[in-house]
Amino acid sequence: MSFPLFLVDALPDGDEFRLDGPEGHHAATVQRLRVGEELLLGDGRGGTASATVTTVGRGVLDVTITGRGYVPPPAPRLVVAQGIAKGDRGELAVQAMTEVGVDGIVPWAAARSVARWKDDRPLQRWRATVREAAKQARRPWVPEVSAPLSTAALARRPGPTLVLHEEAETPLSKVDLPADGELTLVVGPEGGVAPEELAALVAAGAVAVRLGPEVLRTSTAGVAALAALSVRLGRW
Repeated sequence: MSFPLFLVDALPDGDEFRLDGPEGHHAATVQRLRVGEELLLGDGRGGTASATVTTVGRGVLDVTITGRGYVPPPAPRLVVAQGIAKGDRGELAVQAMTEVGVDGIVPWAAARSVARWKDDRPLQRWRATVREAAKQARRPWVPEVSAPLSTAALARRPGPTLVLHEEAETPLSKVDLPADGELTLVVGPEGGVAPEELAALVAAGAVAVRLGPEVLRTSTAGVAALAALSVRLGRW
């Protein structure tokens, strides 16, 4: 049985801790944890602490720390440049990718992105979605969601880059993968990656790859690719 995870800014130094604020409310009021039940605290940066509930108040829990741990960051880091999509497609994508193990997400303002972010509210929604998905998946590391990038800025990112494209000849299962550092996976929006974008990314060193004969939605392509990479990298 896996215990519920609650994220805190910093793990406690001592053996006693009060979980309050939104996380305390969620634990005490939504999940209705009771005295004697166990939970996990995490700082989102690999640090964890197991704890037992000692008292329950109105929107707060007092707990006793029973163990501590640290999970090092995975190598290589898997970063997805996700094409900004209309409606809830983008949020569905980042939620599922977080659950299956993405380490970083870059919103990509692609040429065929119908939606255009005029302020930072969509970015904040993506970050909130990632945080909640990380808790659901009991992840010790919360993926970072960076500010949106243009195609030109995406092409300048260091490290190997793979672009999912239905016309690519190289299957994802055959491409060489790095042992450490960072691997970027580019997923287009609903309309896919435009030819000029693919040309710019390939010219900068990216490799176009395909998953299979099927053409997946923008909300599922990254999830499928991450699952395949997780098997190849020994994460799964």
